[in-house]
Amino acid sequence: MFPLQLLTLLFISTPRHDPEEKTRQKEKENEADGQRGQRSQSKYDLIFRRGDLLEVPRTLFTHFGIYLGGGRVAHFIPDIMPIITSDQCRIKQMVTNSRLILGVLAKCGSVRVDSVDDFAYGSEILINTMDKMCSRSALQGEEVARRAEKLQGDVSYSLLWYNCEHFVMYCRYGTVMSFQTFQFCKTVRKLLLSRRVAKATWVLGACLLLYLRAVSTCSALLAVLLPFLIWMAS
Repeated sequence: MFPLQLLTLLFISTPRHDPEEKTRQKEKENEADGQRGQRSQSKYDLIFRRGDLLEVPRTLFTHFGIYLGGGRVAHFIPDIMPIITSDQCRIKQMVTNSRLILGVLAKCGSVRVDSVDDFAYGSEILINTMDKMCSRSALQGEEVARRAEKLQGDVSYSLLWYNCEHFVMYCRYGTVMSFQTFQFCKTVRKLLLSRRVAKATWVLGACLLLYLRAVSTCSALLAVLLPFLIWMAS
């Protein structure tokens, strides 16, 4: 954990606050959150229903969340902050890119509730597009929202094996899966497990053995076995 703590000190500042000032700041944030929730309730409740699966396209990936009503969205996001502090005021602040990247490296995340605006971050929001892709029928909206609410808190994060899509798929369809992960693994398999890669591996291994003059039974077997395995898996 020492390298992660060192990175945290470099990327995330930890200013000291007076206890009274921290209390006043927390009260102001609570009031602002309450006012923002009241303003957004009538606006977003006319667009989304409780239990809807919200999808936000990003540059390299898609982020998912579950609408809880009142302009609130439950979503799973990597975050380093729960590891380094217990200050709920700092944890509830909007997750920055530094916190997100360090959370991915530490495999730590949290299911948190944010406003629709913070969740979307200015991007277009798609509604229930997974209903057409998933073979399972969606659960009732209230059940979906209750599942999302029960899972709030710190959860181990994995970029491939348990991310925001796994979270919403469980809440809405009762199955833990990710189409993004499946497509990524499929692409990697096409790139690595191909006949061209097998041929290139064989040529590279043969050239390396001749250049190093380290031809032996073990090295020759390895140089033949690895391309053969790639060829058979392609």
